[in-house]
Amino acid sequence: MNLPFKSLVFVLAFLFTSTVFAGEGMWLPQLLKALNEGDMQTMGMKLTAEDIYSVNKGSLKDAIVHFNRGCTSEIISAKGLLLTNHHCGYSQIQSHSTLEKNYLKDGFWAKDRSGELANPGLTATLIARIDDVTKAVLKGVTDDMSPKERQAAIDINLEAVKSHTNVEAHQEVMIRPFYKGNQYFLFVTVTYTDVRLVGTPPESIGKFGSDTDNWVWPRHTGDFSIFRIYANKDNMPADYAEDNVPYTPKHFLPISLDGIEEGDFSMVFGFPGRTDQYLPSFAVEQIVDVLNPARIEVRDHALKIVGAAMRADEATRLQYASKFARIANYWKKWIGEKQGLETTDGVGRKKRFEAEYLAKAKEFEKNKRYKENMAPSTYLDQFEKLYKERESYALARDYHNEITGRNIEVMQVAGYHQRLIDMYKESGEPAYTSFKGRLNGFLQGFYKNYQPSVDQKVFADLIQMYVEKMPFDEMASVMKNQMGAIGAKDYNDFAAKLYEKSLLTSQDMLMVTYGEEPDKAVAKLADDPIIKLNTALNKAYGEQVTPKLSELQDQINELQRKYMKAIIELFPDRSFYPDANGTMRVSYGKINGYQPRDAVSYLPVTYLSGVVEKYVPDDYEFDVPAKLLELYEKKDYGDYADNGKMPVCFIGSNHTTGGNSGSPAIDAHGNLIGLNFDRVWEGTMSDINYDKSICRNIMVDARYILFIIDKFAGADHLIKEMKLVHPKK
Repeated sequence: MNLPFKSLVFVLAFLFTSTVFAGEGMWLPQLLKALNEGDMQTMGMKLTAEDIYSVNKGSLKDAIVHFNRGCTSEIISAKGLLLTNHHCGYSQIQSHSTLEKNYLKDGFWAKDRSGELANPGLTATLIARIDDVTKAVLKGVTDDMSPKERQAAIDINLEAVKSHTNVEAHQEVMIRPFYKGNQYFLFVTVTYTDVRLVGTPPESIGKFGSDTDNWVWPRHTGDFSIFRIYANKDNMPADYAEDNVPYTPKHFLPISLDGIEEGDFSMVFGFPGRTDQYLPSFAVEQIVDVLNPARIEVRDHALKIVGAAMRADEATRLQYASKFARIANYWKKWIGEKQGLETTDGVGRKKRFEAEYLAKAKEFEKNKRYKENMAPSTYLDQFEKLYKERESYALARDYHNEITGRNIEVMQVAGYHQRLIDMYKESGEPAYTSFKGRLNGFLQGFYKNYQPSVDQKVFADLIQMYVEKMPFDEMASVMKNQMGAIGAKDYNDFAAKLYEKSLLTSQDMLMVTYGEEPDKAVAKLADDPIIKLNTALNKAYGEQVTPKLSELQDQINELQRKYMKAIIELFPDRSFYPDANGTMRVSYGKINGYQPRDAVSYLPVTYLSGVVEKYVPDDYEFDVPAKLLELYEKKDYGDYADNGKMPVCFIGSNHTTGGNSGSPAIDAHGNLIGLNFDRVWEGTMSDINYDKSICRNIMVDARYILFIIDKFAGADHLIKEMKLVHPKK
């Protein structure tokens, strides 16, 4: 549009006359004073925006930690005690587990700091400050530029901004785009690398309900684990060392013992990963009707094979527990997303908004002239054309990535070794040796949790799907040619022959090859049948799919930027929050239930009695520890009960997504009341279409966390380290 893009505060600071629904939105904390403070206080918050985000004093933001760059965690003591989800710490818990010391099954609680377990590679990142750098990043950028010219200019400006930003030696700078590239914010971060495991409940508590209850309400899962940040004697980041000391935070969260009631204010503070609230209807239809069904089908096949193997053998279950959960997570999410969009008429709502947008755009354009495809009223037609052309390429991408990149384990290893081969050919022995050293570390963990017999069954099943479902014959023919070259009778025979002849299915054989001279090792790897197959498939994909898909996606991304800008300009009386992009955000709402369908109404709180109702002895999802049953029978809840009942989980209307796992649920006074870990199944479409009627986030009640630590685990030394408060009293 010809109108300038207004500053964020100016555009969004209108009174919430057509407001975002209570609970909707992921807001930048440094802008709460201008945009949200009044609304939040009207809903019951007793804090100020300065209490939430400040660079001049300790504030809530200083207790919020990006956990391993994928989840959120929060500091809950003056000694750097870190609370996050059990599933966020799952891989670390698993890495310390053996059949003899099975911390996944039995839990783990360090008796003192000397018993806390180091986790190489685990990080905890805090935000020092956030600055608006839009003007500097978009300096010299004009509407007449092509997308490539625009990005080239922005890239130069980004480097200039980073180089001129004053930071201390232990700080880092990152800049992220917002509103589809119409605005930019700079984040100064501090990352700690000595993060130790302090305690975790057994998975019969931390994963209670497992796959059946995943994304589902009512929920009874104690999804938490505890870590601690360590620093050097100056409280600065330092790699693991025995003489490191617990980190002293600028702020930590007190924990409320008063609990929650329906209608209470709640705030979730964290690092949500990705949302796409402003996609056009054509994109949403494609996701729901074409892409998600394909992804679901692939994972459905893989899960059935892996699940059967896990149920048949305890060692296999331990090896594949984390991988199975990772595969199942989005499989179930995609199913719920489709259902939720259909229930709430999500596509219809998009189309109704687009009709309103089109009317405003045409009214705005009267007596104005635009170059071809530059008028805002043409954007929707362009979207429709581009998404229609993109469909087959996007479908091919999802089949290729889901099958060869995510669900067949050995194909992932093959991809790494093709890279190793390429590095040797392109850069010689030093590069080969360096990458092999890094790869060797990964392989130690990989083979610890790998069974070729299980992977072979997954391979045979999914490769057949690859051939039959791939929308491009050229891609399918590559697989058929490879089958013919090896003399396979069918897909099972093909898998058996490949897995028998490949070095990659045996750690011992691969390590022998690693010990040979580089030229001999590379020759053997290049001749490996699975690496050959993976290389051929990726080559065909790179030729047949990648160029056109990238071209179309670039056009869509640029159009989406223009569309976002036009939306904000054409609806100046509405509030538009930026999509999540892994940066720090605040969402707020209330504790309340919901009605997912006719004649069904869900209350907002679950109790320990519900755990006992679901109890199935020796079941991998619903078994309950004997100690927990004993505490329930005696009603031995300590100071953590609510009118004689032990609360477990609750739900609220806070807008969350992946990355918000482990985020604190904070009350009106700034105290911890719970730990965010999931969303309800009916509302998983909130990533692309938030609907206040059924979108709810699920949280572990802080009192249940304290109860498990204290009464179940007997780790009262951790309770004594925390600050417990009674804000309502």
